[in-house]
Amino acid sequence: MGGFLPSNAASFCKIEEIYRAMLGPLWVAAPQAAPDAVAKRVFRALGKGASLIAQSRCIRGDDVSDQSAPGLALPHSSVDNMLDISAWDEGLVLRGSARLADCARLERALADLTANETHRLDLAGVTRLETAPAYLIARQRARIAAGGGRLELSGAGPEITRMIERVTPDNTGKDIAEAPRPPLAWLEDIGRAVAGSGRDMAELLGYLGLFLTRLTQSLLRPSEFRLTALVYHCHQVGLKAAPIVALMAFLIGIVLAFQGSSQLRQFGAEVFVVDLIAISILRELGILLTAIIVAGRTASAFTAAIGSMKMREEVDAMQTLGIDPAAALFVPRILALIITLPILGLVANLAGLFGGGLMSWIELGISPQMFLTRLLEGTDISHAMVGLVKAPVFALIIGLIGCRAGMAVKGNAESLGQNTSSAVVAAIFAVIVTDAIFSIFFAQIGI
Repeated sequence: MGGFLPSNAASFCKIEEIYRAMLGPLWVAAPQAAPDAVAKRVFRALGKGASLIAQSRCIRGDDVSDQSAPGLALPHSSVDNMLDISAWDEGLVLRGSARLADCARLERALADLTANETHRLDLAGVTRLETAPAYLIARQRARIAAGGGRLELSGAGPEITRMIERVTPDNTGKDIAEAPRPPLAWLEDIGRAVAGSGRDMAELLGYLGLFLTRLTQSLLRPSEFRLTALVYHCHQVGLKAAPIVALMAFLIGIVLAFQGSSQLRQFGAEVFVVDLIAISILRELGILLTAIIVAGRTASAFTAAIGSMKMREEVDAMQTLGIDPAAALFVPRILALIITLPILGLVANLAGLFGGGLMSWIELGISPQMFLTRLLEGTDISHAMVGLVKAPVFALIIGLIGCRAGMAVKGNAESLGQNTSSAVVAAIFAVIVTDAIFSIFFAQIGI
């Protein structure tokens, strides 16, 4: 091919077509062979093929300066765009475009410069400088300076100089260094936190309205109500949480009975430990600790499930298919939590009373019959109702916070972890604040 050159334009066109058809497979198959052999073969073919194409274009009357070849995508197709590295007495001369692919050659050339002498790097012919070659130049300049020499940059334009200075190791991080905080910066932090809390409350109210709207639509059109999903989530957030809730309440009852008996025994009022256990568990501790456990368990589960769907773009796919994510994801989860949390609260109350009665029998000698009689005579049913009334409100808050945090997840695992943690913290905090508001409200109305 190298010694045979046709004399007419048609033959050159044919050669160009054959060259285009054969060079692509050669380039694709290159990584499977030995690197040195493939490189020599490819570059030899490139040199011969480029010469033949150029001659064919001259015969056809094409513009030889146009190096773009449709159908043939090769990196650095123009010779002018390739980086030329040449040595001279005072250092190195660079011409062309310095790209990532030229880093190996450039690093070898710069490494040959001794560190204890003064060298000059002529960049007047550089048309483009990418970040990686600029970093190599900056690093080699630092190496030579550390050895007592100097690498002078000459002929570089303002953009080239700015790029090299930008990636110089001594300059990295200067632009992102934190400015000294003013004395009253904590006021700004408090203001931003308050404003962020206001935005979070507004978003929660929006999710509340969305849940109520979709729930009403599902009730008005029963065929669209997702009963299977509701039963599944009732099993997940209710039945599976019952053992840990019962165990927690049982232990709390034991602790209350033990601590109360040790204090009331000093006054000879051991019998009032029954009232202490009953009022504490039925009115506050039973439902509050149950809601805290559910907030840590269920809010994180809601966030993780919905957030994973957001990461995999399943929520976008649902919208594309015409499925409302609020009706499919929010309503079954929140409604299941509203149904099951009062039941879990009742389980916690029974387990707490059982634990308190057992400890009173062991520690104070109060028999189960006497404990039950004192419980029915001295404890009003209103204490149990006050505790159970809080349960649906706690469930609604936990569900809304978990679903909102799940929808706030971005497309990475870090965002999923952050939103899951924040959902648990926010749900527990909201439950405690709501319980305090309920306590103040019931105290004001005399219940």
